[in-house]
This record gives sequence, structure tokens and C-alpha cells, in this order.
Amino acid sequence: MAPATTSSAEARRLIGSRRRTEAPRRMLSPSPPPKKVKSMEEILAKAHYAVVERGDYGDVGCEQCGSGERAEELLLCDKCDKGFHMKCLRPIVVRVPIGSWLCPKCSGQRRVRSFSQRKIIDFFKIKKPNLPEEKCDSPQDTRKRRRRSASLVLQKKRRRLLPFTPSEDRSQRLRQMGSLAHALTALQMEFSDDLTYMPGMAPRSANQAEFEEGGMQVLSKEDTETLEQCRAMCKRGECPPLVVVYDSCEGFTVEADGQIKDMTFIAEYIGDVDFIRNREHDDCDSMMTLLLATDPSKSLVICPDKRGNIARFINGINNYTPEGRKKQNCKCVRYSVNGECRVFLVATRDIAKGERLYYDYNGYEQEYPTHHFV
Repeated sequence: MAPATTSSAEARRLIGSRRRTEAPRRMLSPSPPPKKVKSMEEILAKAHYAVVERGDYGDVGCEQCGSGERAEELLLCDKCDKGFHMKCLRPIVVRVPIGSWLCPKCSGQRRVRSFSQRKIIDFFKIKKPNLPEEKCDSPQDTRKRRRRSASLVLQKKRRRLLPFTPSEDRSQRLRQMGSLAHALTALQMEFSDDLTYMPGMAPRSANQAEFEEGGMQVLSKEDTETLEQCRAMCKRGECPPLVVVYDSCEGFTVEADGQIKDMTFIAEYIGDVDFIRNREHDDCDSMMTLLLATDPSKSLVICPDKRGNIARFINGINNYTPEGRKKQNCKCVRYSVNGECRVFLVATRDIAKGERLYYDYNGYEQEYPTHHFV
């Protein structure tokens, strides 16, 4: 019997069918490098913050003093989980923060931001005059001319507010405003030179000096002219001779960058106006009393946590010690201006260049804890 033979066409079909049913061959390629797994320390170092809880916090002590006593004053960092006494921190923490809190090491130092002349002008919304400025007579000079023609009358001399004297050097004024812009930016605040009334807070109609318990002193006509003169100078970029500096113990603080005379108007306390009942559990350490109404529900406070000016950075004294009280060189005064409550900071004595500004936080109410102030 003759052997079976296969034609070339059939052979191609068999080979083709065999190729179609075989698994496709993979191209050999170099294997990818194994992925590097990050350690928990690396993840925590780059994370904004992560809450790491322990089973027992009984052995937690302060990283500064080493003591675990006064547990009610011990703050735990939400990133490294280490403890710090509020009074051991620099600057000290007066009230327990609401929400997450990071220790100085985990929060890191903020980068110092430089401000050019153009940025400073835009930041403070400085208006450039079109015409050359004429030297304006101060309200004190006007009163002197008035007294010459007035009759001699024996009366008690009343102290008047003096306008501040800006630095003559323009570059020095830009440096002063740049220091304030840096401090406001570091605290994520906006500059404002007027009280602000935001939706959901107290309306402007609530700010009525007539609601003040016992009445409020009215700003005289001469002092109102001084106030308007100072506001006009600020809008032209002629700021008070003050510079904001950072101190490791006190945080941001204000120094005189020139001579300031007694009774000089320094600044108005600025911020968001709100009812005090809405801020009973607020951890803002810079709230200022604006109105103490007969009806407590109408009392108002100024909250400079989102908007403010240089008054936000003037620190308070330790009014429990004689040394602390000696540091005071300005005071906080509330006035009725056109029927509305306003708060001013005024020099109480001559302030030399380089001297830091301090006032008594408890000028009206003995409620602010200052016994740990440096």
C-alpha cells in the first residue's frame, strides 16, 4: 500500500491552523524595578498632619520642662503626638486651641516673604496723589491760632490727641509697611483699616454707642480732625513710625521706628465685628471689647483673626507684676465717633525709637489671663 502523501496546499492549511491555535509568544522585556515602599516616618514627614493615637497617655510629659504635671495645660501635637505645656511654648499659648494643633517643630518656620514697592502699594491700597502735596497744618496749630484771638479764660487744660509723625525717608516707610504685610500674610490675614461687618455676624446697625452701659465718652471735634488727618496720611502711604518684628518668646510684636510723643494717636483697633455671645468659645487671643451693652446680648467684640492692621500685633503687659506694668507705654481707649463705638490705641508717654509697644489687655475687664506674660 502506497504511503499517504500531503499536497503543499494542505500542508499550508495545517500549519496555518496550527499557528492560529497556538498561544502567542511574548516578547522578552526587562522586568521593571521593584517599587520602593515608603516608611511610616517618611509618610508622616511629608503629610500635613496625621493624628496618631496611643493607648495610654498617662506617661506623656512636656518636651520643654520634662514634667507631666498640670495635665489640663498640656497640648498634644496632632503630628508627632508629643506634649507641650501651654506656658512652656514660645510664644506661649494663652488658650487651648480649637481643632488640630501642631508643635513648633512640626508646623515649621514660615518662609519670609519679600514685598516689592509695587506689592506694598497694592497690598495696602495706597492712593497716589495727582497734585503735589501741600503741608497741612495740624489741628494743634489751628488751635494755637484760635487761642491768640480768643479771650483769656481760666479753665482746666484738656489733653488732646496728637497725629503721628511719619518717617521722612520713603524707603524707611516701605520697610515698615513691608514688615506689617509679612506679619499679616504669615497669619493668613487681610489688611483692613476699617471695622468690617460680615454676613452672619453683627450688622453695622448693632454698633450703637447709646447701648453702652453707663454711656461712652464722645470724641471731641478737634480729636476727630486728628483722626481724619491720620487716616488720610495712611491712605497716602504715610504710616506711623512702627515696624513689626518676630520674637521667639512673644511672637510678632511692634517696635517704634522713630520718636513717638505722649498722647500720639497710634492706630485704631480693626477687625470683624461680632456679638460676644457668638465668640464665647472662640480661641482667638486678640479679641477686643467694642461695646458693653446694658443688654448682654447686644455686646460686641472686634475679632482680628481674618482682617486687621498693625494694632493686632501690639502685645499686652503682665499686669500682675510691677515690672510688667512699667512696660506699658500706650493705652486702649473706646470712643463714640458719629454715634458708633471705636477703639483707639494712644501713647501714654514718650516712646523712644527701638522701644516695643505694650498696653494693658485688661483695661476694661479683668478677664484676660496675663500672669504668664513675659
